[in-house]
Amino acid sequence: MPKTWFITGTSRGFGRSWAKAALERGDKVAATARATDTLNDLVEAFGDALLPLALDVTDRDAAFAAVKQAHDHFGRIDVVVNNAGYGHFGFVEEITEQEARAQIETNVFGALWVTQAAIPLLREQGAGHIVQVSSIGGVGAFPSLGIYHASKWALEGFSEALSQEVAPFGIEVTIIEPGGYATDWGTASAVRSDPHPAYQPIRAAMAARRGAARSPGPEATIAAVLAAVDAEQPPLRLLLSSTAYDLAQNIYAGRQKVWADWESTSRSADAG
Repeated sequence: MPKTWFITGTSRGFGRSWAKAALERGDKVAATARATDTLNDLVEAFGDALLPLALDVTDRDAAFAAVKQAHDHFGRIDVVVNNAGYGHFGFVEEITEQEARAQIETNVFGALWVTQAAIPLLREQGAGHIVQVSSIGGVGAFPSLGIYHASKWALEGFSEALSQEVAPFGIEVTIIEPGGYATDWGTASAVRSDPHPAYQPIRAAMAARRGAARSPGPEATIAAVLAAVDAEQPPLRLLLSSTAYDLAQNIYAGRQKVWADWESTSRSADAG
């Protein structure tokens, strides 16, 4: 059966790729963006199947209004994709208060507001799927992305709790954890703190390790995302790309080793 999607951050990258793929297979899409003129070509191609909505996800009232408008327009919402967000680059010492608050406002509260707006509607219809776009950076953390990681770990935390809270109402939750893709996440869409000279050697070493590696485009994720959305029992977490899968395996192997090495100390804290 065709599905109706509500997707944030559809002007480019993952959001645009997934919106277009859903439309191409006959689904309907409410697509949000800060500037809806970026969606004009999709409106021209797909007509009434696409509802473009201007939205700044940090505005809670606007998020609730957009979800309601989409539901009223299409009659239901089957899939809610919280994709809007950006990456903030900066070593922890470099991040200003304003930068930290802005990152959390968009990546955490933006997703929270849309999720809260959608839950009553999905609960009433007895079905729905909330897809939260996290990152391999929601599994592990790397230098110069501390506040971004904080936002994605927060998203994963409330989403895992959410999955247990809404399961009795027939609502599924999936956390998408992509690796590196050729989007403008690390370029035009990124925000960067003023660099502190003390960290320049670390920056240089990181840049040398990155080298000239090429990443696939966001369209490479389409089949995997559609498979998760269409699954009778979708995963709580879905890693996207071999790089993300291998990194996650290594991250958890390292944690398991440290936990095992310190097991006796951990158990010694059972009683005074």
